[in-house]
Amino acid sequence: MAIVVVGGHTRNIGKTSVVAGLIAAIPEMHWTAFKITQFGHGMCSANGEPCDCETAEHTVAVSEERVGGDAKTDSGRYLAAGAVRSFWVRTRAGDLSEAMPRIRKEIERAENAVIESNSIMRFLGPDLYLSVLDPETADFKESAKYFLDRADAVLVVEGVLGRPEWKGVSLKLVAGTPVLAMRPPVYVTEEVVRFVRERLRTRAAV
Repeated sequence: MAIVVVGGHTRNIGKTSVVAGLIAAIPEMHWTAFKITQFGHGMCSANGEPCDCETAEHTVAVSEERVGGDAKTDSGRYLAAGAVRSFWVRTRAGDLSEAMPRIRKEIERAENAVIESNSIMRFLGPDLYLSVLDPETADFKESAKYFLDRADAVLVVEGVLGRPEWKGVSLKLVAGTPVLAMRPPVYVTEEVVRFVRERLRTRAAV
């Protein structure tokens, strides 16, 4: 089986669109998809709403999307794109390890898995790691910075990094890394599909 991780340096830059695009473009992989969300303190992992709970049962929540699920949610979009199964994993910040037993169990049951997350890289080594970048957005998560040099490719609108607005992030981290173009509303181009297929084929042959 293959595990593909799609990360990115901040919110609302196309990560979910990339995951959904891969699922739709390579349906023969029969993907099981995971959306991982980590909330700060004062937010409930069960529903993402503000709360004062600090009990263990509110540390982690895992929901599986069902057929006909809400395509307005990220995990629902994965199912609508053709995923065999789709999960939304919520944890408090720093507690992703608590969700790993369930995630590993579902990965073991999958033919192939695609995961939207940076932090998952702390717990498993994927066959392919793609990082979505927006040079015009200054915010840069520490988790994305920490794993940026491990990206097999970075995805950028029109494939142009230019002079990013990021502070304290060196482009040396992606020196020599393939830069692939996203062309919204098409986030997964034929070039991206070819790259993913070839890399997964090469890894499978090793």
